[in-house]
Amino acid sequence: MDYRVLLKEENEAVKERFELAAERIREIASGKNELPEGEVSRYFKQTAAFLEKCRAIYAAVYDGILDSCTLEELQRENRKFYEELFPENYESSFANPAYAVKSIGEEYGRILSFLYAELRSERVFCFEQNLEKMTYLNELFIEIYCMFESGDVSYHQVKDAIYWFLYDYAEEWIGWRVREMFDTSLSFATSIVMGADLTNIRYLYSYGEYISENEIRMAEYLSSLLQEEIDEIAFTFTDGYREGFALKNVDLSKKKTVNIRYNIGFERIIRAAVYQFREMGLEPVIYRAAVNTLNKRQNLKVGYISSNPNEQYDYDHRFDEAIYFDKRMLDRKLTCMRKAYETFAEEAEGFAGPACFEVFGEIPFEPESKPEAYRLSERQQNLLVEYSAESNALMNEFINQDERSFTIIAYPLPSIGEQFEEIFEEVRKVNNLDKEKYKEIQQNMIQVLDRAAFVKIMGRGSNMTNLTIALTDLEDPETQTKFENCLADVNIPVGEVFTTPRLKGTNGLLHVGKVYLNGLCYKNLRIQFEDGMVTEYSCDNFAEEEEGRKFIKENLLFNRDTLPMGEFAIGTNTTAYVMAAKYDIMSKLPILIAEKMGPHVALGDTCYSYSEDVRVFNPDGKEIIAKDNECSVLRKENPKKAYFNCHTDITIPYEALGRIVAVNKERVEVPIILDGRFVLDGTFRLNDAFQKTETSESEMETGAGGLVEDILQEDGASSNTDEDAID
Repeated sequence: MDYRVLLKEENEAVKERFELAAERIREIASGKNELPEGEVSRYFKQTAAFLEKCRAIYAAVYDGILDSCTLEELQRENRKFYEELFPENYESSFANPAYAVKSIGEEYGRILSFLYAELRSERVFCFEQNLEKMTYLNELFIEIYCMFESGDVSYHQVKDAIYWFLYDYAEEWIGWRVREMFDTSLSFATSIVMGADLTNIRYLYSYGEYISENEIRMAEYLSSLLQEEIDEIAFTFTDGYREGFALKNVDLSKKKTVNIRYNIGFERIIRAAVYQFREMGLEPVIYRAAVNTLNKRQNLKVGYISSNPNEQYDYDHRFDEAIYFDKRMLDRKLTCMRKAYETFAEEAEGFAGPACFEVFGEIPFEPESKPEAYRLSERQQNLLVEYSAESNALMNEFINQDERSFTIIAYPLPSIGEQFEEIFEEVRKVNNLDKEKYKEIQQNMIQVLDRAAFVKIMGRGSNMTNLTIALTDLEDPETQTKFENCLADVNIPVGEVFTTPRLKGTNGLLHVGKVYLNGLCYKNLRIQFEDGMVTEYSCDNFAEEEEGRKFIKENLLFNRDTLPMGEFAIGTNTTAYVMAAKYDIMSKLPILIAEKMGPHVALGDTCYSYSEDVRVFNPDGKEIIAKDNECSVLRKENPKKAYFNCHTDITIPYEALGRIVAVNKERVEVPIILDGRFVLDGTFRLNDAFQKTETSESEMETGAGGLVEDILQEDGASSNTDEDAID
């Protein structure tokens, strides 16, 4: 649907307000203001000029002018808008809180940098033709400008203006976000995917997002593939989704919508996927990653995205809610969210879950921690933990987790290297491996693990890992199992066995030399567990140890004091290992692949969170009973203590691994892996891969990780495996 038609009523209601605001903004941009010359005046002039540019873009989209622009003109406009965020320009941008503080001063610098970052979101509303949201943002800018123009303004006055703006408009911002999850009439992105000429890369500039060489080269490459190849890639993706429902014995025919998440440039595959989902009776809902502070979650992005012009920018603003987040705002957000869910209760009931087409191959990001950036107080950290629990409980009230599923798959971006096309084809092979070949090997491993009381994991060389993983007891070994034989349904590609550890008795140190988790690099990450709970942690990212601890608490523990070990798994995908070693991309692999290449543990919820009562069976017919731990079992009496709403996998590379042994109640040890090689009967074929590749010292020290529950992409590294071994 044309958004000019969809939003006609809302846009007409604010048209006069928008025009009045636009006139005032033009005056400010031209220098017709009462502010004395200086950095504050320059800030408001530049910001006003930016908003003027947004108004012009809105008009150009409305009048169809952009449709007649040449590709070069579209590229020039796109670059001009985002270039101030490029690393080489960011040091002199008001979007950078460090520069804003240096230029404007400590009192106003940070908060005006926040304001500028929030106003930059206006661009996407230009393309979506949402005049209402643009009007709100313009009026906030003018309100704060007038405070400074009066000559008598304090930080707290500016802060209060922002606070009440967000409070008053929370229903509009949050309500719209919930609507985007379910309402198929919000078809801005869907219309591009299904209606654009995908052979002409001009379509990439229809989103309003930053378009880099990644998006251009990706679209061009996919245009070169045969339709049969595109359909095959899409089918692996959509069939995994369908299989997820089949494994849970859930009737997919009762569902009506699927949320598709992807990186811009993959539209040819996404279009094929839409056709295939429609054959299942599912219509797509496709929404952009959140741009408003009320809907963001740190620097993580959920929705369709493009390449980031500067990840440091997002990192600098990840805790901007420190300006306004308090108990009153928490309650306000939840109230607005509940109202929105109630409005779309019927649509929520028909929602089948997300289908995530992720990417990898970006340059790994190592953030700089800036004192000028906002940080959460301890009180706010606790409130955000509470909000996370309450908002997820609210979502689960309207979306029955027992009746939903998901799928996730990943492909490389051109930035992965000169051999991108070869790597893409190799990843396609990895994603389409014959799961039947792995089923027997993994079952042999499970048979031994089912007889074990715990598993011991020891590192080797410089890796100091020393973990004891306690396992759930089986009441009936003939019909029950502890580990799931994971064969590439919702979680693609094939190749792991996993379980929920028993917390009591799970102790020791997890250590990885270098690992990328949720897009962030951790150096010499060390996490200590006592009875399954994180007790100590450190990394070598910063000169000061305490800064490293803050980094881990904010980005791995999500501002909690502790998290449980929610998963233990052993990966078996040797094909992936050979591929990664061949192209030297260990450190760039996403968790979806890297976790299949080594043993890993997860911080946070179990793999069965919110679906513990759904019966799940392995291919051999045995029921998987290790779905709860001592935290999740509290879900019926105290859900707030049961769930943490995060799940971050951390992989130990095989080359950094001394031993994995299964130990029974009589303390008899059965080795599974020794010195990075499989030694268990029935798994020897996995070792063939190690004869085909050499592992460097840097690879030996690299780990991998990711946030699976939020379906967010990571960069990681791990170590081993190959396909010919399975043939």
